[in-house]
Formats: sequence, structure tokens, C-alpha cells
Amino acid sequence: MSCQNDNHNQDYPHDSSFYIDYRSLKGLPDGIAVIELDPEAPNFGNISNRLELGIGVLPHHIYYNQNAKKMYTTALGGSYLYEIKTGEDQNGQPQLISATPIDTGENTVGENLFFTNDGRYFMTFMGGAGGPKDGSIGVFNANNNQLIKTIKAPIQTNPNQFIMYPHGISINEEKGLMMVSSTIHPDLTTGMGNTCTLLDLNTYEIKETYQVADSPTDMSAPVEVLLLRGKFPEYALATTMLGGDIWMAPYNPATQKYDAFTKVFDGSTKGLGWALEMYIDDSNKLYVSFAEPGKVLVFDINNLPQLKLLKTFDADKGAHHMAFFKTKSGKEVVAVQNNLLDLPNLNSGTISIIDINSGQKLGTVDLRNQYGILPESIEGTNGPSNYMHH
Repeated sequence: MSCQNDNHNQDYPHDSSFYIDYRSLKGLPDGIAVIELDPEAPNFGNISNRLELGIGVLPHHIYYNQNAKKMYTTALGGSYLYEIKTGEDQNGQPQLISATPIDTGENTVGENLFFTNDGRYFMTFMGGAGGPKDGSIGVFNANNNQLIKTIKAPIQTNPNQFIMYPHGISINEEKGLMMVSSTIHPDLTTGMGNTCTLLDLNTYEIKETYQVADSPTDMSAPVEVLLLRGKFPEYALATTMLGGDIWMAPYNPATQKYDAFTKVFDGSTKGLGWALEMYIDDSNKLYVSFAEPGKVLVFDINNLPQLKLLKTFDADKGAHHMAFFKTKSGKEVVAVQNNLLDLPNLNSGTISIIDINSGQKLGTVDLRNQYGILPESIEGTNGPSNYMHH
């Protein structure tokens, strides 16, 4: 993601309008919608327009490219990746215009994207070519969306260095490093992962596969990974979906790799499970969502490897993606999308608006009951709605 936060520019008329990916609960087409999320706005919770992608497409995660001029959504079904054309209506409000499917070759079940400054983007495919222990990374030309290369490293070939069920991805371009997580087979039953794999960003060679679990048999399912970069201390962070924990690894200049991962936050000690997304806001605090029971924890990252817990916010079951903005009166808030794959007890289908200073929940949009849809992800309409995500 771009590390610039464009979403606090008061010149734009739609600072509190957001794009959401959604799945339909009534057998209707899935798609993307524009929704107002400022609780102080008279049209709070209203969807102003939609773009349908198709039945069973299951759009999964919205991304902007490096300069925020193009927008994409990945998908678990359909064509797996779409470029989304947007515009504005006569009142300056965002409009969803069209979706162009992108050819992903043999790669299936689209998850995360990362855009680099050299005209490439990388995409994780949790399904790979469809095998029981599959998974791949697609390398695309960002100018024309052409698939340049598919990176594969089957565990059957080398059980010590492999890519399997990749979901999370993060890149440190300065160091020439990319890391992906090994999460779970797309059918959620065939297999699970407990590792993260480090690759050379330019040769695509694997440098190391790390255990991110208490033991080789602990199927923790690392879901997101974040290589801190720029002004931040050089650590890799990972969340574990089934472990419910946060893990960390320091960068080692001598080896030009990361050292071993260690657990720095054990969710079970606080009654938390299903650690999912990591975001950093523009005050350098780390926000981590825990789908069970639906919380967002805020950490101070100024003294890594120590993570200092500052606040705990109440969202709803399935707390997942986040977006940061200011209300009309200037309150700093985070919008939390509460749904994970429509899994039982993780599928509230709501969006919670939380004051990040007081922790007060200022409003809730119930998309399940109001619209018959479940939100899958959320992103700003002026560009990335966070400082750093992946």
C-alpha cells in the first residue's frame, strides 16, 4: 500500500464515504458499494451506489495502486482480480463505473496485493493452481495488468523452503525483500499452514521459510504479515488466524534476512482469537483486529520488540479490516468491518465507528439486516484510508 495518507484532505467532499466489497446473502450478485460512514452525517449508513460483479464472485480486498490513480479488488471467485473504474457525480460524490477482469493465468483464489515503485504488483493466490498443497504469487505489470510471472515453490519439492496457501504479503523495497504467509487451503479443511516465507524481490528466490507457531504441529495459520519500513524499526510482524497471536522477527543486517519469529502477544491470555489485520495510523500506533470476540487492540510500537498495549476497542464478532477518518466535527475515528468469510460467529455483517481517543462506539451500520449483504473489506474513496497496512 502507499504510505501516504490522502484521506484527511478537507478539500474533498467525500472524506467519510467509503468503498466496501460485499457478498450478497440472498443469491444476488456480489459487488462493491459506496457508503457514508460518518455518524454525524444525515445519510449515515446509506449506500449511494453499487457496482455488481456477479453471483459467487466474493470480492475480497480493495487496493489502490502506488499513486492512488487506479483501484483494484481481489476476489475469491469470478476472475479473482478486477480493476475498478471510478468517477464522481455532479455533486462530487464517488461513483463506481465499471469493473475490468484481469487474467490471472492458472492462479486461483485471489487474496492480497502489493504495489512496488518499479511498475510491478504482486498478488497472493491461496488456491494456486488448485492442488491440495498449492498456492502461488503472481507478478503483474502495473501499467497493463499483464501477468509477468507466477512464483511457485511446492512444499512437496522442498519441505524447508516453500510457498503454500499464501494470503498475507508485505514488501520492503529498500531491502529487496518480500514475505508471504501460509494460511489455510481455500476450502478451510484440506490443509493449514504455520509459516511465513521470505523471498528475494527481484530474483524471486526463496531465502527462508520461518515457523510462526508454537511447534511444527501447531497449525496457527499466519494470515497477515507486515514488514515495517521507512521510519519504523526493521521488524517483521505476523498475525495468526487460528493461533490468535502476534509474532515478531527482527531484521538481521549480517544475514540480510529476518531472525526467527517469536510470539510477542498471546491472544488467549486476554480471551481473544482469530487475530487478523494490522494497520498503522498516522500517529504511528498499531491497530490489530481480533475477530473473536470482535475487538481492536491499539499498540505503541515505539519500543519494539516490546509491544505496549494502549487501548482495546469493542467492535462486533468478525472484526476485520479498518479505515481511519475524521467526522464532520473533527473526531478521529476508525471504521471496523465486522465479517470474516461469513463464518459462524464471525459474521456480524456490521461496520462499527469508534472514537479512537475515547474508545466510544459512535455508530453501527447493520448491512446484514439493512441491505442483505455482508461487508468483506473497506477502503477510502480519496485513496488509502490508513498510513500503512501491508
